[in-house]
Amino acid sequence: MKTIHLLRLAVLAWLITPTTAPSATPESAPAGIRGPLRVHPTNPRYFTDDSGRAILLTGSHTWNSLVDMGPSDPPPRFDFDAYLNWLSAYPHNFFRLWTWELLSWDTRGNREEKPQTHHAAPLPWKRTGPGNALDGKPKFNLREFNDDYFTRLRQRMKAAQDRGIYAAVMLFEGWGLQFSPDAWRHHPFHPENNVNGVNGDLDGDGKGLEIHTGRSREITELQRAYVRQVVDTVNQFDNALYEISNENHPPSTQWQYDMIRFIHDYERAKPKRHPVGMTFQYQGGTNAALFASPADWISPNPDGGYRDNPPPANGSKVILTDTDHLWGIGGNVAWVWKSLLRGLNPIFMDPYQRRVLDHGPEAKWEPVRQAMGQALKLSRRVDLATLTPRGDLASSKYCLANPGTEYLAFLPEGKDVVLDLTAAAKRFEVEWVHAVSGPTQKAAPVQGGGKVTLHSPLNSTNAVVHLKRLE
Repeated sequence: MKTIHLLRLAVLAWLITPTTAPSATPESAPAGIRGPLRVHPTNPRYFTDDSGRAILLTGSHTWNSLVDMGPSDPPPRFDFDAYLNWLSAYPHNFFRLWTWELLSWDTRGNREEKPQTHHAAPLPWKRTGPGNALDGKPKFNLREFNDDYFTRLRQRMKAAQDRGIYAAVMLFEGWGLQFSPDAWRHHPFHPENNVNGVNGDLDGDGKGLEIHTGRSREITELQRAYVRQVVDTVNQFDNALYEISNENHPPSTQWQYDMIRFIHDYERAKPKRHPVGMTFQYQGGTNAALFASPADWISPNPDGGYRDNPPPANGSKVILTDTDHLWGIGGNVAWVWKSLLRGLNPIFMDPYQRRVLDHGPEAKWEPVRQAMGQALKLSRRVDLATLTPRGDLASSKYCLANPGTEYLAFLPEGKDVVLDLTAAAKRFEVEWVHAVSGPTQKAAPVQGGGKVTLHSPLNSTNAVVHLKRLE
């Protein structure tokens, strides 16, 4: 018994070391999260919490983080603790907690992938029967929730909160229903898959896309009951955000607006309120529809230059610029820093472990992951709440600044940058930051009051320079 006791103590000591998780009381947020997120009152490009600081959100997200996926039935269980360890190591502080509406889907819907059927489980409703669905298993009862799904949701939100990591809880998923071959047969709202007589294919075209339009009052009420169950499950957590749907079709616009308002209204009677997001509608959606929405945060499509030359955020929405909606799977180091220096929050659709979609070896994407970690660390060292996009102050055109006090500039190419320090005839300390690996290098202070030319001492392109006024 003594040996067992010592082993238990050793395991406990390992679990609470700083490299795996910050210490926290069982139901409390860690020191890094101080209340739910809300839009920063003076710099609405970012969220804040009870600390008052501006919070950059950045990190990798992957498809099977909530619903298990794989070629076997049942699919292999996702190792969520290992995933959180992996995110923390960079560090990243955000991911999308993906849902999936289909029982199975075919990767042929993604033209860059080899055909493969992925089974998905668990789903939000119980499979009670009587009778079997089209996959040979008991039919769904759309009026009874699956405890396994919501227990998992609650446990994963708590585990992420204990690490100081924010999670956007995805409520619906629109890409699969549109593009996976024969997808409608694998949806719980297919009439052969549920015991409630629900048929979401209102126009009889065999696609069922109408379930995401609000055309059926019965379906909308079922969806609202599910959303209430999600909110009831995660409202207690400070690290929660909501996302209405991944890449739904443009006719879902008003339905998504209504769902955003529904969550806002429902949470008014709850202990906590959380940001609600709307993301790019594929195919054919517009960024204008996102900016016109009642959402607190949005993720745009490539229009306007969000891939290569992102437009500066004006503060009308918190913008999470997501490679999922810009490339599918793509991005690079320069994109991370260009996004940051334009007041955006960069996040990456990550082929983590390549078990769902592949898209090349880990080494291809590792610099992007590291760059997001470096961006997050730097954002915590500067007074981010006071910094706004000021491309006019840097020859590289990528600059965040509180003129006269603090400047960040990114050099996507070359070694030199000209900064306009006219706002203060003071001396500024200068620090260079490697965009990927992170070593910093001090340089000699410079005198403000005019334009200065700075030369990067780093043996790399993609350098970042930080200037702060010396008192």
